[in-house]
Amino acid sequence: MDVHGALAKRLGVEEASLRDLSNYASSANFSELERAALAVTVALTREPRALPENLRSALIQACGSDGFEEIVATVGLFNYLTRLHNGCGASA
Repeated sequence: MDVHGALAKRLGVEEASLRDLSNYASSANFSELERAALAVTVALTREPRALPENLRSALIQACGSDGFEEIVATVGLFNYLTRLHNGCGASA
């Protein structure tokens, strides 16, 4: 298990959810909020310059405007840190 998986387990994420992460969109292991947050995470990781309106709306509906801002800020921070880490050639 990688560092992120180990951290997720320590924070209480179920093993079944970790195993089913690649199927988050259709998995019963994730709530509506979790599916919306993961969809936004994938979209911003693939294309950080724009978030599709349907994903923005779904996440705001699931967690409100304040929650949306917190999730997007967290995704942006971790994407930045990962890119910095990769760019510097650091190992996990």
